Amino acid sequence: MAASAGLVGLAAALHFAGAGSLPSFAACALALGAVAHLIGEATDHLGNYLGPAATGIVQSAVGNLPELFVAIFALQAGLVVVVQASLIGSILSNALLVLGISFVVGGARHGVLTFERQASRMIATLLLLAVCALVLPTLAHELHLPAGEHEQSLSVVCAIVLLVVFLVQTRVMLVHGQRTVPSEARGRLRAWPPALAVGVLTLCGVVAALVSDWFVDALGPAIETMGLSQAFAGLVVVAIAGNAVENVVGIRLAAQGKADLAVSVVLNSALQVAVVLIPVLILISFALGGAPFTLAVPPILAVALFASVLVVTVVTVDGRADIVDGVALIGLYVIIASIFWWG
Repeated sequence: MAASAGLVGLAAALHFAGAGSLPSFAACALALGAVAHLIGEATDHLGNYLGPAATGIVQSAVGNLPELFVAIFALQAGLVVVVQASLIGSILSNALLVLGISFVVGGARHGVLTFERQASRMIATLLLLAVCALVLPTLAHELHLPAGEHEQSLSVVCAIVLLVVFLVQTRVMLVHGQRTVPSEARGRLRAWPPALAVGVLTLCGVVAALVSDWFVDALGPAIETMGLSQAFAGLVVVAIAGNAVENVVGIRLAAQGKADLAVSVVLNSALQVAVVLIPVLILISFALGGAPFTLAVPPILAVALFASVLVVTVVTVDGRADIVDGVALIGLYVIIASIFWWG
């Protein structure tokens, strides 16, 4: 906790001192990762008192706060392309890069990894639904269909559908005692008192909003300084920075041979972005005014996302994976990232 506070303090000092965009950007990215780590820890400790199902709901509600605030402030700054790319990049980085690294690391240590097929199949199904909600509005827009002239209304409809699916999933979690991220993913010796866990979550929510604002302030100048396109910065840099904690957790679990937990953590992180974060952000963007966030994304983003989820479904459907599967996923991610290197 002290290290996280130190990183947040460093980000604040660089921001208010008017330091260069790159140091401020890097410090804010590290601070966001530290805040996300604390949110995950507090949620897991709170799970000792709420039970696994309620813990999963809290995880979904607060786990993506840093990324949500970054997207909101970026929309207010007019960085719509960055927001679109970063959200899709979050799904791609988890489903391809992190899952691929997990399979490589786990396969190198334990050979062929086996995991429960039913859970991965359910996640893949929901991811495919979310991808369709992105691809179909994009096709309607690009093919100049009548629905393409109402992309804002169509985006709202898709957002509501995805949130309804999430509510159904939540009900299943409550009825059957399932959870979004297994509590075994992070071991602990002693649980925090409930008041401390709630207090840390509340404080992290406030700090996440502040650091996200500083992060977006430094984002534009940092992109120009590094000579990156907005699409590449959002798809790779912002997406990986926003999911650093989940990335480390999933890879560590795979290295320990806990393939079930690794796949659950990594794919559920992508799923939460697809069926919760994106729909909520669409509705919030209309409430805030300014640049609306719609599901009519650049066609190459939609195609890359659809192809990636199909590949992940094929790789995970049999409940077995090895180094070759991991290298294939990483290779696809590198190809997609390379496409956006030039804008």
